[in-house]
Amino acid sequence: MKGDRVEIVVDAGDTTRTYEVVASRAGRRVETAVRRGVVEVSEVTRSGSVVRTARFMATRVLALVEQPVPREDASERPRDA
Repeated sequence: MKGDRVEIVVDAGDTTRTYEVVASRAGRRVETAVRRGVVEVSEVTRSGSVVRTARFMATRVLALVEQPVPREDASERPRDA
């Protein structure tokens, strides 16, 4: 959903770098995958098309923080009387 984001902290030798991948439009989401030593973070549309992807070597990734947007549950919505 719009606003979902993932922060990736990577070891860059003598320092660390932080990258963010954010779902920039309504209906998009951020997905993470770890495959064959590579961490892949992608912004994906509703239909499953990948908009952009960030790839990092898994051995260099120090932290991967997923920060979803709080979703309003149907039972918590105010009801009109």
